Formats: sequence, C-alpha cells, structure tokens
Amino acid sequence: MDELNTISVDGSGYVLTAFIGYLVILIGIGIYSARFSSEGISEFFIGGRKMNRLVVALSAVVSGRSAWLLLGVTGMAYAQGASALWATVGYIVVEWFLFMYYAKRLRTFTETYDCITVPDFFAERFDDKTGSLRAILVIIFLIFMVGYVSSQFVAGGKAFASSFGITQTNGVILSAVIILLYTVLGGFMAVSLTDTIQAFFMIIALVFLPIIAIWNLGGWGVMAEQLTLHEIGFIDPFALGFGAFIGFIGIGLGSPGNPHILSRYMSIDDAKQLKYAAVVGTIWNVFMAGGAVLIGLVGRAYFPEVSMLPGSDTENLYPLLAQTQLHPILFGVVIASIFAAIMSTADSQLLVAASSVVRDVYDKLIKKDEELSQKKLVLYSRVVVVILVIISLIFGLVAENIVFWLVLFAWAGLGASIGPTSIMALYWKKTTKAGVIAGLLTGTFVTIIWYFVPVLKDNMYELIPGFTLGLFATWIVSTFTQTPEKIEEHFEEMVRE
Repeated sequence: MDELNTISVDGSGYVLTAFIGYLVILIGIGIYSARFSSEGISEFFIGGRKMNRLVVALSAVVSGRSAWLLLGVTGMAYAQGASALWATVGYIVVEWFLFMYYAKRLRTFTETYDCITVPDFFAERFDDKTGSLRAILVIIFLIFMVGYVSSQFVAGGKAFASSFGITQTNGVILSAVIILLYTVLGGFMAVSLTDTIQAFFMIIALVFLPIIAIWNLGGWGVMAEQLTLHEIGFIDPFALGFGAFIGFIGIGLGSPGNPHILSRYMSIDDAKQLKYAAVVGTIWNVFMAGGAVLIGLVGRAYFPEVSMLPGSDTENLYPLLAQTQLHPILFGVVIASIFAAIMSTADSQLLVAASSVVRDVYDKLIKKDEELSQKKLVLYSRVVVVILVIISLIFGLVAENIVFWLVLFAWAGLGASIGPTSIMALYWKKTTKAGVIAGLLTGTFVTIIWYFVPVLKDNMYELIPGFTLGLFATWIVSTFTQTPEKIEEHFEEMVRE
C-alpha cells in the first residue's frame, strides 16, 4: 500500500524510547508467564482459573474495545459530533449486567464441568456426544475471528504509518510480530497481564489528552463556540435520528457473544469477586468512552477540515492531536495506548481461535478417545497461534483497503450467533441442543445477508436483527423439541449457587 501522509514527530527519539520501553514490558511479561502457561491447556487458554479480580475486570473491558474505540470512535465523534457517545452506551450497560449476573453462572458451570472454551460450555451443557454443536461453533469462530484479527493488524499498520513514518505494509507486519511473540510465549496469563497494563496506558491517554487540548484551546466555552459555528447541534448528544440511536445502542448486544470477553469471566479465581470486577470495569469503560468522544470534539475544533488530517482519514485524528498537544514522551504513551487497544483484542482473539482448533477440534473431536499430554497440547496450541497469525497477516496485507470494516461485522456475527444462544443456555431450563444450533445458524446467516443487502444495511446495524432472530429461533425450536433429563440436571447444577 502507498505510504500514508505522516505526522512530523518532533522529539522522535523520546517517542521511540517511550514506545520501545512499552514493548519491552510486554515481551518481559510474555517470558515471565511462559512457565506457568506451559503447564497445560487450562493454564494456556484461561489462566488455570486463577486470575485476580482486577486483572479480569480490566482485561475484559480493554479486550472488547480494540482499535475501534481509539481510532474509530474518535473519528466518528470528529465527523458527527457528540451523538457518537451513544455508540459506547450500549456496551457499557450490557457489560455491567454481564459482570453482575451472566458471568457468575458461566464461571460456576465451566468450573464444575472443567470447560476451558466456549464450545466446551455448550457441549457439556447440551451433552453434545456427536460433536455437531462443537463443530458449528468452531466454524463460526474461525469465520469471524480471522477477519477480526486481520483488522487489528491493519490498525497497527495504520498507527505505525501515521506516527513513525513507515509504510502501512511494514507496520502491519511489525504489529503481527509483536503480538505473536508474547502471545505464543505466555498464553492467557501474559495476555491478561499485558491487558491490565494496557488499560492504564489507554485511560491515561484518553483522559488527559482531551483535557490538555481543551485547556490549550481556551476552555470548554471556546471549543463549544467554535464547534457550534461549524455545525449547529454538533455538541448535542441527542442530535441523531431514531434509527441511528437504535443502531448505536445495539452495539452492546455483541458483548455476550464475543468469546474473548467470555473467557475472562471463566478465568477469575473466585466468582464472588465478579461484582468488584463489574464496578472497576464499568468505571474504566465510562472514562475511556468519554475521553474518546471528547477527543473527536476537540479535534474538530483544531482541525475543522478532514483534509487537515493525515491521509484525509478521520481515524488518524487521535495520534495527530496528541502529537500537536503533548510532550514527545507523553505522545509515546499515546502511541502505546493505540497499540494497547489493538493488542489487547488481537491477542485474546488469537487465543480463542487457537483454543477452538486445539481443544475443540483436535482434543475433543479427532482424539476424543485418547489421553493426550498437556505439554504436547500446549505445544500444538502455540503452533496454531503462529499459523493463525500468518493467515491473518496475509489476509490483512492482501485486503488492507477493505479489512477494517470487519471489526463491527465480526463483532455483529459473533454477537448475533453466540450471544442469544449463550443467554438462553444460561437462563432457560428448556433450551435444547436443536434450539441452540438453530439460533447459531440463524444469527450467523442473518448477519451476513443483512450486511450484503444495501437497503437493509443502510437502515439498521446487522447485529440487531441477527441477535433478535437468533434469540427467536433458539426459543421457537427449543419449544418444539424435547429437553433430555440430563440436560435439565446440568442446568440445575449451574444455577444451584
């Protein structure tokens, strides 16, 4: 890809030093976590269910945000104003409920039946002896996950290009190599610990940058006056149509269906600590979302024309504003925060995709009648992570210009298929395996069809009809199929506490 217009970085030595220091910390955590994660696939994929409540809280929220928050929401707020705030409200509210209620049931059941992955949960919940349910889930994961990871690599390439003046192609490759190193070394523990550190980078950058920029501009009043002159209603959060409002709020429906978030709930050492995690996670979500929207608003005051942004791309606003407002060392922190968002999502998704191949296909389907060495399974898991990185990297390099749309599409596909079926599995005793399969397939196909039909896509975000129809399909098919006694016993075991 042609090199993007780049930001001229004064004091680039400071920026590079700060950023390299950040990367050294990540690789160090990977090395530190390697021994623990090599003990078995439970340790490699969910930290042996020994993760601290703070780590779970912060890694859950930052792994769900990705570069979409720092580059996408800031660019959205720049383009359409304060109404972009509603794109964050849905997931903040939904994830609070997940922490408070959904997560405890999932954690209790998965510990009781030694479930390491989300397909493990479904297979045990519905006594999936044939492996058909597990296989469908793995296919859905891989369909959406490869594109999702690719989009994070492309976002990393864009951040490298706009911040350090290298080509986007080289930036994509460098992003993939960095993520690969500590993920392969340290597994889930490394991913969760780095996510926790990255959460602090992200909140510092997202909160302090808009405050400093607004102060330098002359205060909120000056900024509001400039933005109002530019466009009436620009700073009014309610200045959007009903359809757009529903679409924005509906983004939150994806959270219960994204397995890289669900694995955090499964990993906590004590389910009683999830209420603490709910408070911390929600606070972090609110501050990060508010900061992202403020950056878009103040950025529009500083750069009123999109042609003033590198590559005329609104997603380059965040690093540009930081470069013009902050000391080079702090600018290095901002660059680190962009990569924090990218890495915290990509590494988690790689582990989920790898676990679906090693645990759900190889261990539970191909070798289901054999006793396999845990260390060998960890080795295979690391090999699969490498393979998935290569596939995602190739896809990202070939489709650099179109891959970024896959973020919300993959979020929708996973949310519409796994979200309603997992909720029904956790909360309705009469849910059946046939009902879950119907819900998974309905959510997946409705999302794909809706996205590729322009008249549908233009009127509503595909996650909303996909989730709704997936929920309905699960209910209606479960109503007309029988629930075996063993499945009801599993449900009773899950809700006992």
